[in-house]
Amino acid sequence: MASTTTVELLLLVLLFLLLTAAAPGFSSSPELSSSPRSFHRRHGSPAPNDRRFQISDDMFWKDDRPFRIIGGDVHYFRVLPQYWRDRLLRAKALGLNTIQTYVPWNLHEPEPNKWVFEGIADIEAYLKLAQELGFLVMLRAGPYICAEWDLGGFPAWLLAIEPPLKLRSSDMTFLHYVERWWAVFLPRIAPLLYQNGGPIIMVQVENEFGSYGDDKAYLHHLVTLARKHLGHDIILYTTDGGSRETLDKGTIPGEGVFSAVDFSTGEDPWPIFELQKKYNAPGQSPPLSAEFYTGWLTHWGEQNTETDANRTAAALENILSRNGSAVLYMAHGGTNFGFYSGANTGQNESDYKADLTSYDYDAPIKESGDVDNLKYKALRRVIQEYSGVVLSLPPPDNGKKGYGLVTVRKIASFFEVLDGMINPRTAVESEQPMAMESVGQMFGFLLYVSELPIMGTSSILKIQKVHDRAQVFVSCTMDKNGGSPRHVGVIERWSNRELVIPKVSCSSNISLFILVENLGRVNYGKYIFDRKGILSNVTVDGAVILGWKMYPISLDICSKLFNVNPIKQVSISRTAEKISAEPGFYEGRFYIDSIEQVKDTFISFRGWNKGIAFVNNFNIGRFWPLFGPQCTLYVPAPILRQGENVVVILELHAPNPGLTINLVKKPDFTCGSKQYQK
Repeated sequence: MASTTTVELLLLVLLFLLLTAAAPGFSSSPELSSSPRSFHRRHGSPAPNDRRFQISDDMFWKDDRPFRIIGGDVHYFRVLPQYWRDRLLRAKALGLNTIQTYVPWNLHEPEPNKWVFEGIADIEAYLKLAQELGFLVMLRAGPYICAEWDLGGFPAWLLAIEPPLKLRSSDMTFLHYVERWWAVFLPRIAPLLYQNGGPIIMVQVENEFGSYGDDKAYLHHLVTLARKHLGHDIILYTTDGGSRETLDKGTIPGEGVFSAVDFSTGEDPWPIFELQKKYNAPGQSPPLSAEFYTGWLTHWGEQNTETDANRTAAALENILSRNGSAVLYMAHGGTNFGFYSGANTGQNESDYKADLTSYDYDAPIKESGDVDNLKYKALRRVIQEYSGVVLSLPPPDNGKKGYGLVTVRKIASFFEVLDGMINPRTAVESEQPMAMESVGQMFGFLLYVSELPIMGTSSILKIQKVHDRAQVFVSCTMDKNGGSPRHVGVIERWSNRELVIPKVSCSSNISLFILVENLGRVNYGKYIFDRKGILSNVTVDGAVILGWKMYPISLDICSKLFNVNPIKQVSISRTAEKISAEPGFYEGRFYIDSIEQVKDTFISFRGWNKGIAFVNNFNIGRFWPLFGPQCTLYVPAPILRQGENVVVILELHAPNPGLTINLVKKPDFTCGSKQYQK
């Protein structure tokens, strides 16, 4: 039989073991010493062995252990799927434990009830890959996302509905479409919630709504929808600017929705985190900057934005050194392939600036995935110090290849192949011009055609409201022998100048052609309802022109266009090309000898004007070196192939005088001599 002293000692040891077993979140740090277990019990939590991610004592808790979010935005829709793993591994080596991504509704429902979840839209595959690589996920489900993405992620067909919807509101018709979208999308990601075995720890409702409106009924309705499809265990959150005004309007009191903040990099975060507490329940406000800006966006016509690496790293350290959480916006920016880049406005909707094709954002992981830069290294040093884990080495930068100068040839003028780009069955006739969306053209170009009476002298043409850029042409009739209408000039949204139509000697009426380009819909602010095309009367010498045909222009697959409509090669001099203002198609071919030589590259359009480029039928985006600053378009290696590669260019004005493009190893953001001018 043991002595009394021994029994007492055993009892003390047993008591200590019981106490420590009851506190799995135990830590020597006084700031991280409490546990949410008693909180779970008071509120009827799931069984102790279940996966859980929760908030208590102004901290995040993962499986009852304190957790700090050191995250970063990496958007699946701005990176080719073949490079998802590459970019995420670079984010992992940066020290991130969480990936945040938006979900663009317009990518997944490009037409009403047409659902797309394959290829670059395969969000489930992306989320599973993130989990495989050890990340948690914060999912920004919208329905509005901003993101410098066309229409803030809303499908453009919403703008065709009559009477017009009130976006981002409790408008019942608008909510009907939101409900339909989330009824398809949210059940797909429900199995990927953390408590269900997946990586998703939080789901964002709307985005920076406090900078837009104060329709609380709308926000509460979104919470109800999210809870319906995702249950009550997932943390829902909002993100708003760190001011009392934006938080008053953008947060959702009484719903248990966590309120996160964002603010300018370098601004003192801690008074903002204290303000954040006023918009969360007591003990439910871990300090979180849901958008810690590593750089900034750039519009066409501006200098490329760059921010100081050391100042950015110091600002992050100011958050992490006091146990705050942060999500880098962006960790990796990527590319606005195709026609998906957005735009912003200033004081009025004519004060319009379109976003670049590149979404490099001056992020630590560059557009092409490069990490051998000062910002990546500076941020990584800070994260290494405060994460308390040994970071893996980042992968080396992917190889680049400069394939050199490629000679291009003009294969046709725009009007020579017009029949191949339009479908007469989709043409719409109307007395007045109609918006692009109303005739089913969501991206790219719409051609407006009407007739003018015979004019004995020159005339003044005016379009009061065009979104965004109109090229005007006239002719007597379409030349059956391959001739093209005469170019008159350009009317732009931001200048809206009048054009002089020169005297045209015709025996019959004059045909008027107006080719309107959509440069990207506004994604932020009060002018987000941004229909495209001609949105007013067209007048000539003050008289309203009536009777219009509108032809949607299809540029989806250039090779099919040219196969269906064989093009006679056009013999032209380079002198003529210099002065031509006529849209035309150009083609260049280059060869890659071996699979080992298939590498990322950049096409330099220095010396060109403005247009769209396709590589092997993939739309790599808009170029506009005349405005700049972007001179090059990124071409990821997965687009290329061993053997022959084909570049097709729609140049809207005049090509490079040498009729060449240059495939180079490095991006170039030093173009541009023109600016947006009134």
